[in-house]
Amino acid sequence: MTQPSADPDTDLDVEFLIVTGMSGAGRSTVGHVLEDLGWFVVDNLPPSLLVDLVDLAHRVSRRPGRRHQRVAAIVDVRAREFSDSLSGAIDRLRQSGRTPTVIFLDATDEALVRRFESVRRPHPLQGQGRLLDGIQAERQLLGELRSSASVLIDTSGLNVHQLTRKITPLFSQIEQRTRLAVVSFGFKYGVPLDADFVFDMRFLPNPFWVPELRSLTGTDAPVSEFVFSEPGAEEFVDRVAALMETVAAGYEREGRRYVTLAVGCTGGKHRSVAVAEALGRRLEGDAFATFVVHRDLGRE
Repeated sequence: MTQPSADPDTDLDVEFLIVTGMSGAGRSTVGHVLEDLGWFVVDNLPPSLLVDLVDLAHRVSRRPGRRHQRVAAIVDVRAREFSDSLSGAIDRLRQSGRTPTVIFLDATDEALVRRFESVRRPHPLQGQGRLLDGIQAERQLLGELRSSASVLIDTSGLNVHQLTRKITPLFSQIEQRTRLAVVSFGFKYGVPLDADFVFDMRFLPNPFWVPELRSLTGTDAPVSEFVFSEPGAEEFVDRVAALMETVAAGYEREGRRYVTLAVGCTGGKHRSVAVAEALGRRLEGDAFATFVVHRDLGRE
């Protein structure tokens, strides 16, 4: 196997992603999105070949007219000795100065069971047991990798189109600023698993109880005006913006490229949506490349 060079400066020539996570959590969808965005994607790659793939990408990047390469490898439990082998491959890449971005896709057991049952396929680790047995075995196998991933994405409440909209701004272009996802959600549907910060908007009056606002959403001006006319709403946005400005410098020093800020209300339709929109506008700037995702909008 070809050994990579130890020159960390060559990392400027290649952007390398490893896409992994729970079976049924959306790895194939993410792979298709990345391909549409111009990434070179390899599915079901044995972890032992990751170093060779990165080495090849660096050689290609040095050809005339091919300066920067964007390469993604989808790796999962279909590969033998998945956990140890992938961890070892990532360690070898880091030792050579080529640190990959590891994207881990996760979902609740309930969501995974529903997806497997809808396609009538067994879980790859199910064997002769139940579907849930396979899911639990995979969680145990991937636990350490999940905790060390660069990006954790919860796909529980997302359909294919919503996942596409969430992935696209993360990887559509090479961006030096930290990418900040501001996600609105409904507490009754569960807190996003991938949230780095979680804020609760239920301290504000609920527009749901105002008849003329009930059918509208937080993206509509009357709802937004109602929310921000209440004491504490503007102050909340100011304080969250100040908090994120404080941590932005630390993220830059630590090389943290992706952050998720989740804003919740009861159903994810009014208050959280209006506040997420305001935070998205406020936090876009030199420190953050910000985009807004409304996870549960239209779900009721």
